[in-house]
Amino acid sequence: MSNKIDTACINTIRMLAVDAVEQARSGHPGMPMGAAPMAYVVWTRFIRQNPTDPKWFNRDRFVLSAGHGSMLLYAILHLLGYEVSLDEIKAFRQWDSRTPGHPEYELTPGVETTTGPLGQGFANGVGMAIAEKHLAARFNRNRHRVIDHNTYGIVSDGDLMEGISHEAAALAGHLGLGKLVYLWDDNRITIDGSTRLTFTEDVCARFEAYGWQVLHVEDGNDTDAIERAIASARVCADKPTLIRVQTTIGYGSPNKANTADAHGAPLGADEVVRTKRELNWPEQPAFCIPSEVLDYMDSKKQGVQTQRVWEEEVARFRVSHPELGAELDAQLRGDLPGKWEDTLPDFTLDAAMATRAASGKVLSRILKAVPSMIGGSADLTGSNKTRGSSQDDFQRNVPSGSYLRFGVREHGMAAICSGIALHGGLRPYCGTFLVFSDYMRPAIRLSAIMRLPVIFVFTHDSIGTGEDGPTHQGVEHVMSLRAIPNLVVIRPADGNETKRAWQVAMKCTSGPTALVLTRQGVPMITKNPDGLERGAYTLIKETGPELDIILIGTGSELQYAVEAAGILAADGISVRVVSMPSWELFAIQPEEYQHEVLPPLARRRVTIEAGVSLGWERYAGAGGAIIGMDRFGASAPGRVLFEQFGFTAARVVHEARAVIRA
Repeated sequence: MSNKIDTACINTIRMLAVDAVEQARSGHPGMPMGAAPMAYVVWTRFIRQNPTDPKWFNRDRFVLSAGHGSMLLYAILHLLGYEVSLDEIKAFRQWDSRTPGHPEYELTPGVETTTGPLGQGFANGVGMAIAEKHLAARFNRNRHRVIDHNTYGIVSDGDLMEGISHEAAALAGHLGLGKLVYLWDDNRITIDGSTRLTFTEDVCARFEAYGWQVLHVEDGNDTDAIERAIASARVCADKPTLIRVQTTIGYGSPNKANTADAHGAPLGADEVVRTKRELNWPEQPAFCIPSEVLDYMDSKKQGVQTQRVWEEEVARFRVSHPELGAELDAQLRGDLPGKWEDTLPDFTLDAAMATRAASGKVLSRILKAVPSMIGGSADLTGSNKTRGSSQDDFQRNVPSGSYLRFGVREHGMAAICSGIALHGGLRPYCGTFLVFSDYMRPAIRLSAIMRLPVIFVFTHDSIGTGEDGPTHQGVEHVMSLRAIPNLVVIRPADGNETKRAWQVAMKCTSGPTALVLTRQGVPMITKNPDGLERGAYTLIKETGPELDIILIGTGSELQYAVEAAGILAADGISVRVVSMPSWELFAIQPEEYQHEVLPPLARRRVTIEAGVSLGWERYAGAGGAIIGMDRFGASAPGRVLFEQFGFTAARVVHEARAVIRA
């Protein structure tokens, strides 16, 4: 059981959370009050860290998947010596503070991932453990263990209800991620009340079926039992571990402990006083931190020493294995190898090819040239063209492989890739059909919030998917992806634009990229699409002195704009064709360039994209026409659907003439 100093530290964590929530008049005090002992044990007795360098690469990772309990983490980080000041804790949930309502990556030192939407952190941690296992297999040699750390997390009842946690847990068990340890804060309370209302399955049996080691701590205040369980988890090399810790939400609160009232609202001034009395804690001042607690928990000195030992080991590794050492250093910096772009294929104008096929050819070359690449598909490898000829599968006994078989787990796949990106040292990508991006949306959104350089490969991008019918034809999905801030969406028109799109994606380190690709073959209509990186560019320039009309196309529909331009030009109409594969890239260009491509006074425009028309009024303008798809598709060959729904050169010509006459 806890000794005197342990009790003082744990109660300090509890009451910092209580006082911060009370001062903010919002927040979640109950989870930190109940989970403080397990968090204290894992952070002070197991996690290798350096508060003076929160990004030290070989640190253990900690994921608070139950992100609503953020004050638990902020309190611990402050006490350990991270740059989370007491003033920041007093500013909990306030404007411009580093202690937001849910943990945010890159905002608060020591926070490894943005959490709050339940289940996301669970899957992020699986990605971190995959990254560690892969890098260790590639770089550790004999006695040199330069990559050797664990991923810990605290997950809640709610996390384990969410479907994404099932997806990620099943894959983690299959892969035998032995350095993944999750402590389950089993307080048996949700917002609606007792978990008896909805959550009555045998969770431990479920995780055992997934291939996890499952341990049990009956008393969430028994720090020795928690320590023994974590120690047992650390020696289990071939299975991830779930430790069920039975806790009391709102522990110490006489009237709100073990009730839903403790979950998501301040205790109230009177109950705070009662709680402090119950825990033998000073009623005043608020935010009390005993000096002995600060002295005992401060980890800066030990952290510096731990990191120094690792750095000395890495130095010896570089001497023994100079080439590997240089490669490791480059990957940890996130560098791309020199001349990697020189290896990419060119596509001739006389070849027709699906952009997914072109993507596969480009990606295969990238995978050979860029050793930090790792990724896979949600059971659609052959369709997405995401596996390179040089790749081995990442499996339990082949962790050096860089191809991930995610299975039919799109949501888990996206969040796992975010976890890989968060870990560092690797560049993740993943693929599925565009229509299934709906399953991934919460994880894509968090990737965009965190500005992670994940590459999402979405194939089968429109009604061109054909016979599979409207269930698999993503008519609304491109526009919905464009609505996500920080996500760059690129819908290339042919093989050469696809090659350029991959180059842009690989260089984009400030956020995720979505490549939207065709199932069906498309003609090669661009040669050197240098303007793709600027989002839009003039593909065919008007020949007449006056510009009569601009045709704007994306993806597979750009071909119809090109064909229509030839017909219109033969009739003496001065026409410009603009390829616009990426709204996001175009939007960040200087106004001068935007006006060069789309002159403000050139108001006669036709846009064409086999997706919803919503949003295209931005570029068509009041005097223009929009050729879009404002209904669901049908089951038929793709070429038939394009004809039946009016995606043809003849339709573009018709709309262009109508705009000119108007």
